[in-house]
Formats: sequence, structure tokens, C-alpha cells
Amino acid sequence: MFDESVFRSGRPVVLRGGTVLPMDDPRTVLPRTDVLVQGDRIAAIGPHLSVPHDTVVIDASDGIVIPGMIDTHRHMWQTAMRGYGADWTLGQYYVWYFLDHGRHFRPEDIYAGNLLAAAEAMDAGVTTTVDWSHGLRTVDHADAAVDALQAVPARFVLAYGNLHRAPAQWATESALRSFLDRRVPRDGMLDLQLAIDVTGDPAFPERPAFEVARDLGAAVTTHAGVWGGPRDSSIRVMYEHGFMTPGTIYVHAASLTEDSYRRIADTGGSISVSAESEQHAGQGYPPTHAARAHSIPVSLSMDTSVWWSADLFSAMRATLASDRSLEHAKAHGAGEALTHTSLRAHDVLAWATRGGADALGRSHDLGTIETGKKADLVLIKNDNSPVSFPLLNPHGHVVLQSQRADVHSVLVDGRVVKHQHRLLGVDLASVRRTVEQTVGHLRERLGEKEWQKGMDMPVPEEKALNFGVG
Repeated sequence: MFDESVFRSGRPVVLRGGTVLPMDDPRTVLPRTDVLVQGDRIAAIGPHLSVPHDTVVIDASDGIVIPGMIDTHRHMWQTAMRGYGADWTLGQYYVWYFLDHGRHFRPEDIYAGNLLAAAEAMDAGVTTTVDWSHGLRTVDHADAAVDALQAVPARFVLAYGNLHRAPAQWATESALRSFLDRRVPRDGMLDLQLAIDVTGDPAFPERPAFEVARDLGAAVTTHAGVWGGPRDSSIRVMYEHGFMTPGTIYVHAASLTEDSYRRIADTGGSISVSAESEQHAGQGYPPTHAARAHSIPVSLSMDTSVWWSADLFSAMRATLASDRSLEHAKAHGAGEALTHTSLRAHDVLAWATRGGADALGRSHDLGTIETGKKADLVLIKNDNSPVSFPLLNPHGHVVLQSQRADVHSVLVDGRVVKHQHRLLGVDLASVRRTVEQTVGHLRERLGEKEWQKGMDMPVPEEKALNFGVG
């Protein structure tokens, strides 16, 4: 066992002798390289570094060092329901959360989901997570969400939303401004977006919410291109009213026409691809081909663990597989066979790291391993796993072989928050008790029959599901 107190002492830390993938150029590989961290920054990178005498050494030999991964779209508040909707369709998700039971989440239930999601993200090497928090029915719910995020030593972006009311209503209330001033410091550890979904109504009733985002200097994140929703019409009205602006993140963007992709590209937006979600739930085929064809920046996300896995290793594999599957299918349809695939493992790892930093406007200090940047780092190393060797193609190894159990150490803002496969500063027993209380509340509130029905839920025949959100 190690003495955790050494990581709380403020001493420098060096990851010694690992294979470093800096991702400044996605193809670069630096074998047997050290990374020295002093304070919250990367102080030096190179082989056999001379380090201060009091430096804490983490042995990275036989391991891979990558930048902290960044998830640009995760409904963290739903995490206490992990796996509950394993067999849902998108329509059943809407029914459960939007029409029936989302209103039963109390502030303490938002807290439970966020706390569990924050811990599991950090455990899997995700050092920055966008909390796509559209369960904030009241300011008390929002306070609970932030309480949970600030209880875990990682970076978060609160994407404030409320699925129970129209954006023009919740975004313009004075209570929102007061809450943001009081609780969201926008200090690089907890930042802000507004989570605004657009109905596609030509009158653009969401305009007041976009104006609030503009006044706050906050980026907008919006579900777009979702099959069964408004799809191109939501893009069109945003464009016609002048609110497709640089920094806007279009989540899914899977069922759009060429005109919509061109508008995203021309206005400086990016796409958050949730390949597991898009393939399971049916928002549309993961749009990486379209994004690459139009030179639209891409980041990755995992959406919600009420259905799927909650790590970007799975997201990278699903993204690479879906892109290659489509390439093969197109070739087969033409009676041909591919001679090579165009999307490479290092490209997908870049989307999981620097792609997220670019999307969040943090490329100046996050997303790559460079001297002077923030020390958000992940060491992938598992001496007890036969899958850890041989290490021949490091980018391919991370994307196609590694998993959360291989995350040996994680640093956020220069602080070691996971070491030797164990989270530091997180009481998992307490997190479990908190989540069990939420599950108990929801199960009692719904009743056992309704609770069981929710896991195999019919979709009503009426056309009540075209919300345009995912």
C-alpha cells in the first residue's frame, strides 16, 4: 500500500518512463519518457528528467500516459438508474423521463446521480465532464447538482437545463442568474453552458434562452439531428435567427442533411458523437463520416448510463467500429472491398482528448501533454493483466484493448486523484448508500408494478414523442 498523504503535500510528481502520447500531433509516440508536474502544470517532458529532490515518483514503465479524457455530453443526474433502461428505445426513454417519472427526482436524487457519475468518470480517466443537466426543475435541484460536482476533485461543466419547462421560461428567471452568480465560479474547474433544445418552430420560441446565453457569455449545447425530432428545422431556425455561433456543441447531429452539416461547419460549431447512444437508441447513424466530410470538429460523449457504459474507452471503440462499418457497407454495396480504413485509432483518441478541449474552448490549457499546460493526465498500466502486453501500437492499444480497470493513475489540475487503481478522496461506501436511498425512493414512489414495467415499457400509440431531444 502507499501513503496517500504524499499526494496531498503539494510536492512535485513525475510519471517516470512511460510511453507518452502527447496528442499535440495525434501520431506522436514518446517511448520511455518522463512527465514532471509542478503545481497544476506540466513542467517538463523528456527522457531521464532531473527532478526536484522531494518529487513523488509514479512508475509509468510498461504503461501509456495520455491527456485526461473529456466527455462533452453526459446526463449525470440519471446515473443512479444505471442499467435500468438497458432494453429501452429512445421513445421509451422519453416516456419515462419526460412524460412520466422524471418529475419524481428530488434534489437529493440529482445529487446522488451526479456524485456517482463524477466518481465513475474520474475512475475511468475522464478528467473533464459536461454535466448535461436537464433535470433541474428548481434551483434547489441545481444546488444539489453543484454540491455533488464540487465533492469530487475533477473538472466539470454544468450545462444547465430543465426538460420540464420551455427554455424561454427557465432561462429568463432571475433565480437562474442568482444561482449562477452564487454557485458556478467559471474558474476552469466548474464552468457553464446552457443546455437548450430547439423545437424547430419557425417562430423560434427558444430565442430568449439563447439571448441569455449570449449575455452570460456561455456556450450553448443542444441535441440536434435526432430521428423523430425536428432535425434540420432546429438547425435552420437557429441559423436564420443568428444563433449558430462558434462554440456551440451539437449533440448527436446524426440525422441531418448536407445543408445542416454545412451550416454547422460554416458557423464554427462542433459535434459531440455518442456512438453507443446513436446505435442503440436510434437518433441516427453516428455522424463521423459527415463530420469528416465537412471538416466539422468532433468530440466524444457517452450520454447516459441508464442505458450504456460510462467510459470513453467504450465510446472510442463504438465510434471507430461504426465509422468503419459504414465504410465497409458502402464498399460492399458497390460490389467492392476496402483496401484501407480512413479513420484511425489515433484520430479517435484525439477526439476523446484534444477534441473535447477544442469543443469547450480549452485547447490552450487542456487536451494535450505539453509543457505549461494543465496537468490533467492518465496513466494506463495494469501489471496484473495479460492484455497489457505486448505494447506494439500504443494508440491502437488504448482505443481497442484498454478499459477502465487499466487506469492506474489520474491527475487533475496536478492533483493525483487515482493511484494504483484506487480513487483517492472518494468514499465509495458513502456514495453507494446515497445512491441506494435514491433507488429506494424512486421504487417506492412508483410502486413495484410500475417500477418493473419501466424496464420493459410499452410506447403509447399517440404521437407524443417528437421532442427533438436525446
